[in-house]
Amino acid sequence: MAPPAAMEETAPTINLLSNINDGNNAASQISRVTIVGSGNWGSVAAKLIASNTLKLASFHDQVRMWVFEETLPTGQKLTEVINQTNENVKYLPGIKLGKNVVADPDLDNAVRDANMVVFVTPHQFMEGICKRLVGKLKEDVVAISLIKGMEVKMDGPHMISTLISEQLRVNCCVLMGANIANEIAVEKFSEATVGYRENREVAEKWVRLFSTPYFVVTPVQDVEGVELCGTLKNVVALAAGFVDGLEMGNNTKAAIMRIGLREMRAFSKLLFSSVKDSTFFESCGVADLITTCLGGRNRRVAEAFAKNGGKRSFDELEAEMLQGQKLQGVSTAREVYEVLRHRGWLELFPLFATVHEISAGRLPPSAIVEYSEHKPNCSLVEGSAPYF
Repeated sequence: MAPPAAMEETAPTINLLSNINDGNNAASQISRVTIVGSGNWGSVAAKLIASNTLKLASFHDQVRMWVFEETLPTGQKLTEVINQTNENVKYLPGIKLGKNVVADPDLDNAVRDANMVVFVTPHQFMEGICKRLVGKLKEDVVAISLIKGMEVKMDGPHMISTLISEQLRVNCCVLMGANIANEIAVEKFSEATVGYRENREVAEKWVRLFSTPYFVVTPVQDVEGVELCGTLKNVVALAAGFVDGLEMGNNTKAAIMRIGLREMRAFSKLLFSSVKDSTFFESCGVADLITTCLGGRNRRVAEAFAKNGGKRSFDELEAEMLQGQKLQGVSTAREVYEVLRHRGWLELFPLFATVHEISAGRLPPSAIVEYSEHKPNCSLVEGSAPYF
């Protein structure tokens, strides 16, 4: 708005035109949101976001959600049922997403008008999704990843946010936290952390989009730290599940969680010297580790794996127990192991290494406590730069 002196000198007709232009500018700044992914957590994210786009003038009401099309036992298409019932009957039954959520099986169409894109799919699918989206996004788009995991390539590990940023040439933040999706779906209080690199304004916009009275989001300038916390805690959750399946007790489980947190911090700082210690005290850090080791799907399936003496594969248990949802811990443990082996770090991270060996069937579940005789030399973390 012009200063008072200028307003006095301007004719009323100019003021009217100015107001019209201001309205047009405001309209052009309204953000359209698309969610890429529609599983359990993706559907909860849609519910959170849809409740806010209806209230906040800076966001367009409609939220598009890309759905990998599936045919339900009834013969109906999943997208049709979501749009008819306002409910993801397969991955989040009994929860209304919001009437402004539109399910779309066409990825290109779902993102066409979006300038804020939320990625929330199993991490093993992201490279293919990014390849499909190259050249399909608007120039002003920003992204956020809710994905736990990493890609390991010949030149080393790549975080999913980096994959998105580099392949799609967009600013990509991350959101991680102590977030059991089904609890957030019924509006039980929870916290989360948005990790960003430089643009605090973009981070604050994501905070506004996700925040509700029962879902409190805090921005932290540490993308890699936030993302690695969300990724690595699933490996520790497998260890906690092995302990539960073998009925080793709470003391053992607490020890595994503490050692796991130590290895999470050490691994993160060896990979990225910019990672902040304070990040591990945010929701994405110790809080997410605790909740995942107590109630997450990785812990639950690992418990079943240990109870069966490792004789039933994780693939078999996943198909039986998760109704189409994907485990992240097993694939992440394998990827972490590849990094450790390639860089000669296996002896520094006995818990991470042992979790993979158990998951791959090379060690029995009881081996989860046998590694403890070999303490990692975490002092190396203080000089992490030479180990890149």
